[in-house]
Amino acid sequence: EVFLPEETRPAAPVDFLQELPSYQLALRRRGAAGGTQERRAAPQGSVRLRGAEARGPEQELPVLPAREHPLTIAEKRRLRDSRQADIKYLPGLKQWKITSSKSMKKVLNGVKEWSSYLELWRHDIHSIEGKFGTGVQSYFSFLRFLVLLNFVIFILMFSFVTLPTVISTYGIFNSSFVKISPKNIEPYCTVYNPSGNKGLVYFYTYLKDLLSGTGFLEVTSLFYGYYTVDAAWVTVLRYNLPLAYLLATFAYLALSLLWVVKRSVGGFKQNLVHSEDQFQSYCNKIFAGWDFCITDPNAARLKHRSLLYELQTDLEEERLKQKIADRTKEEKLRIYSLRIFINIIVFAVLSGCFYSIFRATDFSQENSNDISNMNFQANLLVQYLPSIVITLANFIAPQIFWFLIRFEDYSPAYEIRLTLMRCVFVRLANIGVLLFSLWSSISCTTDECKACGYNYKLHPCWESDVGQEMYKLMIFDFIIIIAVTLFLDFPRKLLVTHCSWKLVQWCGLPEFGISDNVLEIIYGQTICWIGTFFSPLLPAIATIKYFIIFYIKKISLIHTCKPAARPIRASSSNFFFLVVLLIGLVLAFIPLGMSIAHIPSSKACGPFRNFNTSWAVVPDTILEFPVSLQQVLHGLASEAFAVPFFVVICLIMFYLIALAGAHKQVVEQLREQLVLVRCDPLSFL
Repeated sequence: EVFLPEETRPAAPVDFLQELPSYQLALRRRGAAGGTQERRAAPQGSVRLRGAEARGPEQELPVLPAREHPLTIAEKRRLRDSRQADIKYLPGLKQWKITSSKSMKKVLNGVKEWSSYLELWRHDIHSIEGKFGTGVQSYFSFLRFLVLLNFVIFILMFSFVTLPTVISTYGIFNSSFVKISPKNIEPYCTVYNPSGNKGLVYFYTYLKDLLSGTGFLEVTSLFYGYYTVDAAWVTVLRYNLPLAYLLATFAYLALSLLWVVKRSVGGFKQNLVHSEDQFQSYCNKIFAGWDFCITDPNAARLKHRSLLYELQTDLEEERLKQKIADRTKEEKLRIYSLRIFINIIVFAVLSGCFYSIFRATDFSQENSNDISNMNFQANLLVQYLPSIVITLANFIAPQIFWFLIRFEDYSPAYEIRLTLMRCVFVRLANIGVLLFSLWSSISCTTDECKACGYNYKLHPCWESDVGQEMYKLMIFDFIIIIAVTLFLDFPRKLLVTHCSWKLVQWCGLPEFGISDNVLEIIYGQTICWIGTFFSPLLPAIATIKYFIIFYIKKISLIHTCKPAARPIRASSSNFFFLVVLLIGLVLAFIPLGMSIAHIPSSKACGPFRNFNTSWAVVPDTILEFPVSLQQVLHGLASEAFAVPFFVVICLIMFYLIALAGAHKQVVEQLREQLVLVRCDPLSFL
């Protein structure tokens, strides 16, 4: 190891170093130590003033609360008493500001403390954390986040879309309904006769309608076709419902994006710290790896095995790195050829899943309306055929991926990440294939489609049809989750507990796989994001669904499942969950963007019947603005503004990247200095 002389060492920027939190903490500790010595020499007097004098005029620091000082309880009490004594000698206005500030802080702290008791599932999640650790707790916290997110989206859509439409429909406000001029479109394109139930019907018909979203549900506010109000008048104010419908869609997408990104930032920082240095990772596992929230003995033994597994995994990764470095050319050629062959198999599995979903959707759309030759069970099966095929693909494909990954010779951690990303791709891509097959059926190039702009014969109100498919996917996913818990996990628990057969004991209890359960709810949340435009009340169904799933998974975890043999860290799992959720949200942008801006809107239903596409309501609304405002908006949308704005954004981005690089260089210098420190940690300050 080479030690550079003092004059040849690269000096870190002094001003920047003095702004670091570690430097400020060292100053506070030094000032507190000086203040403590003075208090011991002179027990009476103002501690705060003496501490400031000890630091000097250049080291004056803002006054901190007594609890944040590194002092004993007795010294903190003396510091608090001395500050209260100093307040009496201040001017009246300043004294009033300090006392009112303290009173406001007490009130805010009290409100915060009481609001924590109103937090949803607070006690349940703390109990799960104490019995099963922070990894399992992160799943239930993530589920609570989705419940709150969907509830906020429901409030948004209900307040700005559903409620004004319902009020206008019942005549509380003066309203105008959308009317299509026969000159602009063929008359038959404006006819929409939902397949509602008329006359005497059997009970199972209502059950079929409830499960498939047809019949009496098709004409309710659950689906897009119900919203036919063009404007509602409140005295002299005009409420533009088509514009409100579109802006509410943009609002819930933007809200979801900001909320998810905000929660992802903290996880990204923790994940970056954990992946920064392998030596630091070993130190964290050995010295700071224990979860002090655990109170259950079984959970403690599980945590012991978890730490042992993580250390074994790290050692295995180091062994594989050494093995990879020692590979010969023949071994590299063999392993790369095997990986290419396995990826071809994976691609074939994905292609089979996508083709099956496409054919099932095409068959369901062509035969779901032909109920004359079908009984109740056959018709319900045809309508749910795409959902059944997607569920089978989501179950079979991950099993194949987990089997194939063993032969690719990756590290254990990379095996898990790669397989999970493949599973994520399967689940989200299956939704994309379903929507693609629906669009292929909606958009056609025949002469019959040119009259209305879309396949009116098969989809007179195609937005409601897409909403029904999203509704069926969500209902069927919920049914599958309940069925697996009731008819698979509980019987398996009873067999393992009361049956001594070797085969049954070898199978054992099912594992509570955190990643698999998270992929389930992210799949459902992606369906909700896509379907909310076509079914505005779908977030309410998602809120109820996740609320029930919380208790189902809690009961399953406590009574029927065992924790996973390969647990994952809470910080990394939270970050992974949010990244996958962000991928699902980005995927939702694509079909919604095409539906709003590209595919012609239905001329027989919905608030956008007067417009060629849903986006056309925006330029039509802008034409009603004053001329000066129109010119400003057209200028903001022109290339003359867009190009300079893009250049400025790029310059800001490059500056931030350079600033991050400079900060990283300073951090590296500080690390080098910490290595050289032997005696006094404050010698470099």
